[in-house]
Amino acid sequence: MAFTAAQIPGIAGRVYPPSLAGSLYPQGIPIYDEAELPRLVTENNVRLVVFAYSDVAHEEVMHKASLALSLGADFMLLGPQSTMLKSSKKVVAVTATKTGAGKSTLSRYVVRLLREAGVKPVVVRHPMPYGVLERQIVQRLESIEDMDRHGCTVEEREEFEPHLRERTVVYAGVDYEAVLRQAEAEADVIVWDGGNNDFPFFKPDLHITVVDATRPGLETNTHPGETNLLMADVIVINKVDKTTPENVGILESKLSAINPRAAIAKTASMLHAERREELRGLRVCVVEDGPSVTHGGMAYGAAYEAAVSAGAKVLDPKPYAAGIIRDLYARYPHIGPVVPAVGYTPEQLRDLERTLAAVECDAIVSSSPTDLSKLVKVDKPFYRVWFEAYEVGEPVLQGVLKRLGLLR
Repeated sequence: MAFTAAQIPGIAGRVYPPSLAGSLYPQGIPIYDEAELPRLVTENNVRLVVFAYSDVAHEEVMHKASLALSLGADFMLLGPQSTMLKSSKKVVAVTATKTGAGKSTLSRYVVRLLREAGVKPVVVRHPMPYGVLERQIVQRLESIEDMDRHGCTVEEREEFEPHLRERTVVYAGVDYEAVLRQAEAEADVIVWDGGNNDFPFFKPDLHITVVDATRPGLETNTHPGETNLLMADVIVINKVDKTTPENVGILESKLSAINPRAAIAKTASMLHAERREELRGLRVCVVEDGPSVTHGGMAYGAAYEAAVSAGAKVLDPKPYAAGIIRDLYARYPHIGPVVPAVGYTPEQLRDLERTLAAVECDAIVSSSPTDLSKLVKVDKPFYRVWFEAYEVGEPVLQGVLKRLGLLR
């Protein structure tokens, strides 16, 4: 009868188009705000409610289940057997237990390992269909300019751009059967770069799940993050350089008990910053990638860490917040003195631009993986910050890839 939308601003009120919905839906499928679920179930005599998004606490999932049951409907979670497509090529899937764990940095690390071994990797990104869906059935991106051609949002650019800068072909889109078949035509190995701690859309030959060493306790309390942990062939404990060896040891023991068949690797998340020495003494506005500090639950990220460590003075941007930025602070009160980089629509991008322009600072320090200085018109210098993953200790990932025949 309908889809409902919850996590992504600006999706409600749209229609999933007839050309994609199929012959049973000549008018398409309407999309409503999830707050309208009780009305939709009651007015349409809905018999089944399917929960189909991710990065949600277990308790919240059951609250939604309880609501659906109270309305008389059945409640369903779709599992991997019903949703994973089988590829003719080897698939390495990189997932996480929680947004902000460092999955994207790990995906890039895996891609580098494959390329250094003479294997051609092609990345397939978890879908982010925020634009005109009929034009996003299959998206193939090979250059920065391709993002302009596809009209990519800030959120899409944040995921695509780091791969494109390393000359990795990226696929995304709406029809994942068509996406997979096109990717298979040019890949030796497909790397599923999962998003929002969802489980893979493709059946993996190797499933890697990333856990955040700095946020213990989040390994098993989200859906479907815990599923990823239980399915993993390799568990990567990331950010081990940002906590104590004792804490890493406790976490490793816990993970081994949860999934004893998985190999465990450890990675450091190394901070890189442009012209860091110039930041000392500057008044700065900090921008972090949106998902990590909204539903990812982080108060701040790499940009804040870089600014503070460089001796800059971080200003509180909240009094200057405009539009969607102001709304996000109200919705996610845990966010620290940072601006979440959002831009699902041109209006939201303008709100981001207005906020950054209003903050009375000397410079902007941004950890957004996309170059925001190219997207917003702000008369202040930008300093970009990012993390890269490096395996520490025994090189577990390289050994596993070799044993599976994924490295030549």
